[in-house]
Amino acid sequence: MDSDFSHDPADLGRLLAAAAEADVVIGSRYVAGGGVENWTPVRKAISRGGSAYARLVLGVPVKDLTGGFKCFRREVLEAIDLESVTSRGYAFQVEMTYRALRGGFRVVEVPIRFRERRAGTSKMNGSIVAEAAWRVPLLRLSGRRGVR
Repeated sequence: MDSDFSHDPADLGRLLAAAAEADVVIGSRYVAGGGVENWTPVRKAISRGGSAYARLVLGVPVKDLTGGFKCFRREVLEAIDLESVTSRGYAFQVEMTYRALRGGFRVVEVPIRFRERRAGTSKMNGSIVAEAAWRVPLLRLSGRRGVR
């Protein structure tokens, strides 16, 4: 989870409860009951567009592929070849979820409200966006590679 209070620590209990039935739980901004607060229209479009692009290219049903509020079971992390994960930025979030799905793990989304950070600044920049644009198709082409 983000440490700038964009993610509400009170949501942790719901993520952990969902982990009783799932291997990966995503705190999702883009399922019913989820959302974002205090974002500009441009930021909303980039975020939603990035998730939609990754979902379409990868052929997965996950609505919030770029979200960073996640709970992984230990078995998932042990099954993913973490040494081979090279994505940075938001592509990292996409890659980890995609590898879990390709490994046959159950991924569920729990609605959350994502709030604009209280402290710090965004690390989003052009190179992060560019990496996600080219790395997502590479993930699709790589198939199961990277899952033990």
